[in-house]
Amino acid sequence: MNSRMIKYIQPLLFPFAILYGLIVVLRNKCYDLGIFKSHQYDLPVICVGNLAVGGSGKTPVTEYLVQLLGQYKIAILSRGYGRATKGFIQADQSATAASIGDEPLQYYQKFPDVTVAVCEDRRTGIERLRSSHDLIILDDAFQHRKVSPGYSILLFEFDKMLRSQWLLPSGNLREPFSGYRRAQKILITKSPLEVDDAAKHRIKGKFADFNEHQIAFASIQYHNLKPVYPKTGAINNESFGTSATVFLLTGIANTKPLLSYLEGQYRKVHQHRYPDHHKFSKAEIKALVKAFEEHPDPEKLIVTTEKDAQRLLDESIKDLLVNLPVFFLPIKVDIHASDQATFNQEILEYVSKHTRNRSVHQAKNKQL
Repeated sequence: MNSRMIKYIQPLLFPFAILYGLIVVLRNKCYDLGIFKSHQYDLPVICVGNLAVGGSGKTPVTEYLVQLLGQYKIAILSRGYGRATKGFIQADQSATAASIGDEPLQYYQKFPDVTVAVCEDRRTGIERLRSSHDLIILDDAFQHRKVSPGYSILLFEFDKMLRSQWLLPSGNLREPFSGYRRAQKILITKSPLEVDDAAKHRIKGKFADFNEHQIAFASIQYHNLKPVYPKTGAINNESFGTSATVFLLTGIANTKPLLSYLEGQYRKVHQHRYPDHHKFSKAEIKALVKAFEEHPDPEKLIVTTEKDAQRLLDESIKDLLVNLPVFFLPIKVDIHASDQATFNQEILEYVSKHTRNRSVHQAKNKQL
């Protein structure tokens, strides 16, 4: 749906957005007043969430926290969006995107010393993990009010903060903007490397109840391409120069930053775009392969995101792509230098003060 159509449809959906907002506000008020119970825990629980649906960068922020808190025994608990299973599942060598979801599978493959689990009921998941871990990171659980995290990091995309945002179904907000008050930290993601003072002032002004130290800015940092199928002798990405043609396969919420980056690196980008967490069908992959093979450019490659790459490991899809130059583009969150020290220190102090194994880690934290 193009932006022009959205412009006309939004007002028509506004009454439904008001009804939805009233229901969400009533639900939150019931939790705030204790009518609905929200459980706290005796170990650090950090929530990485957002108010909008998808695309704010929760995965790289979660990975940033894992690296920052590497001295602790960490568990990442996710809902496992898009999986074909239910209940509590702890990732192991048999895990697939279908069994635990693409993002949890990415965490599991990337951090072998971290426990990765999925459960739609985060309280049940925490109960299964709490006795054997120092801390738990909740991926996308800000609206899961059954759990009261000790520290919540709420993410907002930079571009979206510069324009009006609407509640579902008229827009993409899961709850009214005032919900930010439940967080301890606001992180403005996908920001330009340099944010001018006017933009900073405008964005920070939207969080009237927070001081400037509670708001940090971060950008996306892209890294070198990596083969999706490294054990098959895939062509090295160094074989491709800036004159190459890229076939971009995505199933993410917001492709704009990625597309902009690739268009600045390669001559031409042909985008094959699908909805967030889309399960690629054999027919869709065959269409991609056909377009790739019929293109006359001798220097060409297929690029996808690290999250989407997890779904390309399915055997039925892998067979179609394994002999082609298929790469994923790793990304990291780059918290701006002016905010990074405060951001890191606040999280380290929260975990140090609340972990049950404080004495084991205090010495190391003092060095940071």
